[in-house]
Amino acid sequence: MPSEPDAALEHFTQGMSRIAHFWGFPKAMGALYAAIYLAPEPLSLDALVAQVGVSKGTVSTNVRALERLGMVHRHLRVGDRRDYYVAETDFWSIVRGILRQREQTEFDLALRAVGESLDMLSPAGAEDGEADRSAFFRERLSAMQGFFDALDGLVASVVALDGK
Repeated sequence: MPSEPDAALEHFTQGMSRIAHFWGFPKAMGALYAAIYLAPEPLSLDALVAQVGVSKGTVSTNVRALERLGMVHRHLRVGDRRDYYVAETDFWSIVRGILRQREQTEFDLALRAVGESLDMLSPAGAEDGEADRSAFFRERLSAMQGFFDALDGLVASVVALDGK
């Protein structure tokens, strides 16, 4: 039977894996963050491989992604060539990092696609006998563009928070 801390770590790791998967990240990324977050000392890649049970390549790839998101930070030890990792514990900082990363990629592409689709429709109506359909599309696309603009403003506000 596992000790209480081991059982709690396992349960937390499963939860972080599920939430990572829910938000579109690999389950291993959630498991790695859980291991690093509940580690009292910085962990090396080798220690993470042993603890999480995935390949060193998977650990390396996902730890780099966690670094880009600001969820973990590299910790260097003098005289040791290995990299060690510690978890970011400021959750507002993590949220800002994730939103900043997501905002820069898919969100911008989606927002641009809505605007470009709307620009493809003539404002006066369709010349090819599809005026009703074009008007319906303009209405729907304008509503989505308004939502995305508001969401973009909300994300920018959260990213601007200093978390203090």
